[in-house]
Amino acid sequence: MKSKYYYRNTIYGIVLIVLMFLVYKYRNTETTNDHQIYLVYGQTQGTTYTVKYLTQKGNNYQIAIDSLLMAFSQSLSTYIPDSEISIFNKMEDSNSSIIFKNDFFYPVLKSSKEVFELSEGAFDPTLSPIIRVWGFGEIEEPQKIPSDKIDSLLEFVGFDKYLVFDEKTLKKTKKNIQINFNAIAQGYAVDVIALFLEKKNIKNYMIEIGGEVRANGKGTDGKGWKIGIDKPIEEGKKQQQERQLQAIVTLNNKSLVTSGNYRKFYIREGKKYPHTINPKTGYPVSHSLLSATVLASDAITADALGTSCMVLGKEKALKMIEKLENTEVFLIYDENGITKTTMSKGFKNWIEEIK
Repeated sequence: MKSKYYYRNTIYGIVLIVLMFLVYKYRNTETTNDHQIYLVYGQTQGTTYTVKYLTQKGNNYQIAIDSLLMAFSQSLSTYIPDSEISIFNKMEDSNSSIIFKNDFFYPVLKSSKEVFELSEGAFDPTLSPIIRVWGFGEIEEPQKIPSDKIDSLLEFVGFDKYLVFDEKTLKKTKKNIQINFNAIAQGYAVDVIALFLEKKNIKNYMIEIGGEVRANGKGTDGKGWKIGIDKPIEEGKKQQQERQLQAIVTLNNKSLVTSGNYRKFYIREGKKYPHTINPKTGYPVSHSLLSATVLASDAITADALGTSCMVLGKEKALKMIEKLENTEVFLIYDENGITKTTMSKGFKNWIEEIK
């Protein structure tokens, strides 16, 4: 699952946005007849967001987008003490429940359940206590973890066993159950902004939050929006060289999300501990997969599936994605020290690999 380390490092991003508009300042806009291309950006959920869209002159939605993202965080951010999710996590008794204050919580629960079942438990938002004890949560720092402590914490992991919800309420059926939506919430935030723009009859837009992307219509070149996928270079090594792209994807009416382990990890006693944790074992994953880029119709699905792929590993990830319609994956993995790639069949229609 994603952690605070994800949010600290999203300024670097796993997905590099390769768009001409990044050279513009906010005060600069492009004009076409009675329409104008707006660029709005800011901070949200411990990271940055960027939105570009074409609409009639005078329709600058910066304030509305900021307000929408603030309300979103007040519902789903574990870093806000009085958010809905924080209040739920603080409830210690079994049968504790909350009534949703807005429309954000239920869709994330619903999508989480779908991906939990599809991934056979590889995606599980109830992993929160183990995320923290490994030093990837909101409070605790990396420490030496005894195996019996991991085993005891696994008793509190089980999205299908310990949560009951409908469109209005969420209840825990066991004491001290806690949830963490860091592996899906940013993707959903992207979708929330996309829905807002579409209700304003805006058809050409690109939305990016912390590297999660959704785009529709035409970019500044009159074609789809070009998004870059980074080569998997570890953070320390990356600082010694310029950023390099593994591939470029052209998006139109699609979302693109990349999950990876090559930047978010720590090393203890010579062993590398990536931030992705297997909900079934309680330990960080150990396999050759470096990153998974998921292409889907919406960002909430792409976000959760990306994390699932990183838990499952290369072969199982491909099999999972191949079961889905309108969903593709591009995987970067290590084979005996050599970086290689593989992808689902349909991804070839969207991607240009850089050799």
